Amino acid sequence: MAATIDEHAPLLGEPVEQNLARDANLNGDAAKRDADRRRATRVRVITHGVLSLVFVAGLVIVLFFWEKVGRAVGALPKNPEQAARRVLESAPVIDGHIDLPILVRSLYHNNLSAFDLNHPIPGHVDIPRLREGKVGGFFWSTYVGCPQASYEDDDYDFLNATWRVRDTLEQIDVSKLLISKYSDTFSLALTSTDVKYAIMGGKIAGLLGVEGGHQLGNSIAVLRQFQELGVRYVTLTHTCHNAFADSCGLQPGIKPKWGGLSKLGYALIREMNRLGVLVDLSHTSDDTARQALKYSKAPVIWSHSSARAVHDVPRNVPDDVLELVGIGANKTDAVIMVNFAPFFVADPGKANVQTVADHVDHIAKVAGKAHVGLGSDFDGIGEVPEGLEDVSKYPALIAELYRRGWDRFDLAGLTGRNLLRVMEGAERVARDLQNAGTEPAYDVYDQREDL
Repeated sequence: MAATIDEHAPLLGEPVEQNLARDANLNGDAAKRDADRRRATRVRVITHGVLSLVFVAGLVIVLFFWEKVGRAVGALPKNPEQAARRVLESAPVIDGHIDLPILVRSLYHNNLSAFDLNHPIPGHVDIPRLREGKVGGFFWSTYVGCPQASYEDDDYDFLNATWRVRDTLEQIDVSKLLISKYSDTFSLALTSTDVKYAIMGGKIAGLLGVEGGHQLGNSIAVLRQFQELGVRYVTLTHTCHNAFADSCGLQPGIKPKWGGLSKLGYALIREMNRLGVLVDLSHTSDDTARQALKYSKAPVIWSHSSARAVHDVPRNVPDDVLELVGIGANKTDAVIMVNFAPFFVADPGKANVQTVADHVDHIAKVAGKAHVGLGSDFDGIGEVPEGLEDVSKYPALIAELYRRGWDRFDLAGLTGRNLLRVMEGAERVARDLQNAGTEPAYDVYDQREDL
């Protein structure tokens, strides 16, 4: 008769407890297991360390030695989308102009507790989309509008008190507070080296720009204080003239006041050069741009402008001005950072990735690929090109340019290296001027009656 089967009996028999008193191999087995675990841990650490070193080495090459060895780096995949991702992994986008601060002002009254950048918010910018778009840094545009009277009165003398300086200080404040609040993502950058180290650390470099000379209260002394707060470019004008220079206005343009730079405007550029604050020529008249290019000792930028030959609006840069940009005799180093605003890019309803790429291509053809960058104007534009709807879409533009024959080196220049070169040049000029004992500019607007 077969033995009775206990259906509740363990399948592998009764569990056997180890007897610590008689198991002579216990210590040896435990020691072996510990050694195996330590060995496996060491392998993982070494592997992770080697991969990290390779990644960091790649970033160091791109950020610090790209001009010397960049073209020797391996070939890109044939697939444009994969190639774009590969480029952006080592050369992330540094955008010259994003208007997130004014969006926060207009929607949330600068109340940082009213929204969370780690989650989707209205507009074109938040942390998830910045990460998706491979963004390594951007200039936070601290912007407030022109005085209405300056549009309406040809004889406006820029003497009436306004709140523009106060409002700009609030914009600087909210930018720095956001960078600090989300410090696991952003890092305040005051120099080109700060930008590089932020990117190497996996963060997004936050730079500050002021979008209009009217925001200085027409005072060079205010420029110095903004620079102390971290501002690293000032757009000489917005859509209105100011005490420093003429604006191009908007379509169809506006009547000049100074014929370019005013006497005070020349002094402003001298002081910007001394302080290492980039001269930004977006929004300026053509004469202002020509004169500033000739006068500035430091490289300059257009933080968010496109090519007039591609789409004829005053806000875009004409070819005769682009021809003044370059390295060599009678040229000034600069970077023109292409604006995505549909009105500046193409006829109504036709703005898309391809038309934006047309502007990039044209500027590169006239001024050279070393002098073009990206200045989207995201959060400052009501409409967007098809395919470039927000900051997550930069790879689409890089892929389109790759299809057009741009190589890894040129694309890395476009995404950020060209801007970093210009920043380094402005920093070098500032060091030289300060080491030479150059005095601050004490010039005052000659229409003022209080000084």
